[in-house]
Amino acid sequence: MQNAFPWLDLLAVLWFLLLWVGYTLFAKRKARTVSCLSFELRRKRTDWMRQMLTRDNKMADVALISTLERNVSFFASSSMLILAGLLTAIASSDKIAQVLLQVMPWLDHTDGLLQFKLLFLGLIYVFTFFQFTWSLRQYGFGGVLIGAAPDGKHLAEAEVQLYANRAAKVIDQAAHSFNYGLRAIYFSLAALAWFINVWLFMLSTVIVLLVMKHREFHSKALKALQEV
Repeated sequence: MQNAFPWLDLLAVLWFLLLWVGYTLFAKRKARTVSCLSFELRRKRTDWMRQMLTRDNKMADVALISTLERNVSFFASSSMLILAGLLTAIASSDKIAQVLLQVMPWLDHTDGLLQFKLLFLGLIYVFTFFQFTWSLRQYGFGGVLIGAAPDGKHLAEAEVQLYANRAAKVIDQAAHSFNYGLRAIYFSLAALAWFINVWLFMLSTVIVLLVMKHREFHSKALKALQEV
């Protein structure tokens, strides 16, 4: 039985956190030296801001920022709904344990362990909510910078480049926060496997990490961005 080895569940949580944090640090460091989605999009955002400074009508830029904010807002709202559902599930963990035992009789969920798993998922979605809302605020800052942008036609090239870099950095930080929130959701899907088997939980964490690494460093979208 899974619960005969409570230390294994603790080991699985440590394994999960190690891979999550480790991959985040790995991707952040790699993005500085290797062409990846983050690296390429940072360059494109700088180009975007440079062109924005020379446009007379900036409505298209404002509309694009608004679209990005709506996308992030959807995930922020979804995170709150999922968190509310998890809190409800924690309050009814004894009934959920009985249902799981009926559906999957080979499981041996104690009420305390099930509550811990649900709480663990809840903490992940608290993290995602904070990341998405911070991303929203930073996109708002980017919108302010677009609204306050001077006419690039009357600026020196160095001033245009400086403003474009600073504005692109703010929008880039918003995108990073959004990515952190999405990454947390991906890892939360791996954590769902914990309700079935602790070994499956650990394996799912590795699979999610490999999928994210492939998309970030070897995807077709990255190749298309590199060719533009």
